[in-house]
Amino acid sequence: MRTTGLWVTGTIAALALTGCGGGDPLAEDGESEAEQGEALVIGSQQYYSNTIIAELYAQALEAEDIEVEREFEIGQREVYVSEIESGAIDIFPEYAGNFLQYYDAEAEAATLEEITAALEEALPEGLRVLEPAEATDQDSFVVTSEFAEENDLTEVADLAGIEDLRIAANSEFETRPYGPDGLQDVYGVEISVVTVQDSGGPLTVDALLSGDVEVADIYSADPVIEAEDLVVLEDPEELVLPQNVLPVVSERVDDAAAAVLDEVNAALTSEELISLNSQSVDEQADPADVAAEWLSEQGLN
Repeated sequence: MRTTGLWVTGTIAALALTGCGGGDPLAEDGESEAEQGEALVIGSQQYYSNTIIAELYAQALEAEDIEVEREFEIGQREVYVSEIESGAIDIFPEYAGNFLQYYDAEAEAATLEEITAALEEALPEGLRVLEPAEATDQDSFVVTSEFAEENDLTEVADLAGIEDLRIAANSEFETRPYGPDGLQDVYGVEISVVTVQDSGGPLTVDALLSGDVEVADIYSADPVIEAEDLVVLEDPEELVLPQNVLPVVSERVDDAAAAVLDEVNAALTSEELISLNSQSVDEQADPADVAAEWLSEQGLN
């Protein structure tokens, strides 16, 4: 679940006309379309961590002389998926489980391997996902340490029976498989949604810390969890599927470009992602600077 945003589509529409063309992805001299001057368009959600990952992909590709264009901070999945499907966007960092459930809300896949296999079947023609990173950034049911202690909470199921529970989350949480209906069906937890449209950001955290809600949907790679001594409730039934980072790409992403993205993902662990996010949250560092420093440390630029 990522926050909804507005997007000016004029540039993208123009790019779609070229990106959806029937050109040979490899020119006669062996260069890719990107190397021939047709830039690969990289998108991101309106979520700082996702933008950092997109910037990692962009700079790593540029280091290999592959031209890219950035269309960042687009918004919610319901907004940007149509642009991916149309060919207007060539590369987008996604989250495995949520991406599968967008296409198949009843998917029975549980492990990362099962999810990636299911995505191969579920995605429209012309789209594929590359190798997932070890890094995961998934929706988590988070409470304060005080609330956890008062109610003896360690797992989501422990919330069952607590009256008048409220969770701070984006409006889309209402219809997610792990939203109120899923919590009721799987764990017997009754909860109402207090809409906070910042994707688990400062407003969501403030609602939790101030006591406006008892639970918050905060992403697992958010450094605020450790900084505020928050408690992530265990989800033994895996109501929230594994959300490993993985790129969804168009047919215009050839083997050379895919290899670059795979190399970035191979180095991206959960610890590394939390560290990258900390620089953005704690130091207010620009995503481009955060990405450049990390890629340099990894020898990828």
